[in-house]
Amino acid sequence: MNQIFSYFTEGFLSLSWQNFVMYGIGSLLIYLAIKKKYEPMLLLPIGFGAILVNLPFEIVWQHGETSGVLKILFETGIMTELFPLLIFICVGAMIDFRPLLCRPWMMIFGIVAHGGIFISAFIAYKFFGFSIPEAASIGVIGAADGPTSILVTSKFAPNLLGPITVVAYSYMSLVPIIMPPVIKLLTTKNERKLHVISKDCKIPQWVMIAFPIALTLIVGILVPMAAPLLGFLMFGNLIKESGVLEKLAKSAQNELANIVTLLLGISVGATMRAENFLQIQTLLIMILGLIAFVGDTICGVLFAKLINLFRKKENHINPMIGACGLSAFPMASRVVQKIALEEDNQNFLLMHAVSANVSGQIGSVLIGGLILGIVPLL
Repeated sequence: MNQIFSYFTEGFLSLSWQNFVMYGIGSLLIYLAIKKKYEPMLLLPIGFGAILVNLPFEIVWQHGETSGVLKILFETGIMTELFPLLIFICVGAMIDFRPLLCRPWMMIFGIVAHGGIFISAFIAYKFFGFSIPEAASIGVIGAADGPTSILVTSKFAPNLLGPITVVAYSYMSLVPIIMPPVIKLLTTKNERKLHVISKDCKIPQWVMIAFPIALTLIVGILVPMAAPLLGFLMFGNLIKESGVLEKLAKSAQNELANIVTLLLGISVGATMRAENFLQIQTLLIMILGLIAFVGDTICGVLFAKLINLFRKKENHINPMIGACGLSAFPMASRVVQKIALEEDNQNFLLMHAVSANVSGQIGSVLIGGLILGIVPLL
């Protein structure tokens, strides 16, 4: 009888207060996903994964010498880069590059509006004692691109994968809260009212097919480390634009995206073991991630205002568009359009905002590849 009683109590007795804190954090993520609808497709499985991995004896992670299911998923899906790259196929199949190709000069915002990455990484390294690889991983939160953050962190700082991923996706879901006050602080009411002339533009199908191929070749040759990221993104887009793989394109946008997102989320949640997550560095990552997102927005808006200094008044662009270079697609462009309509219900910036936003998706991948190639050399 004592042995039976001991069997049912040893699990509870093995728990520490840290385990219960992680149950609370996991439950909070699930609450935010369901009640607040903050990135529910990722925060819900991440939250449940955090609960699973902190059960007694980490039985779902590893039991004795045998790897548990979460460890298998993590090692085969995250550490091999499989899940993040599959997600890029899905994202590519969802993106329409026509608005960007109609306004190719918008591509500059996809680079400039990621300045927060470098601001945050510098602060993390200089003032908070993180190593260069760790600081780079934290800075990439500012890419506002979950798969890029996961891929870079899995290479440079796997010990920080849990907090970085949770912070990255949390702030992506909070873009409608983070961006507006920063934009309004940096712009005047008249600037926010600026209309941007839209011109009719039709892109031939052959251009839409050639674009992902050409971009992959150019970037793959010039920035080889970005080739997997950009290549899979462009492959997904080529499936969509080819016009002959409609079923595969729809599968990538729906079934594949749903399955991989589910597995990715619960695998990331498995990294949130109490001894790794409940550290002061988790709080620092939250602060630095916010700095990265705010820094991105500031860089994008200020650069747009700088461009206007060299343009005729009638050709000024609405500086809010610069903030859309943030890669939180399509949320950032929706936020800017909403602010524009609040100031003037006849101000339609969406196509220009989407152009900058799509360029941000490409920019985040390029910067992620550059970081993967340059940081090991430092």
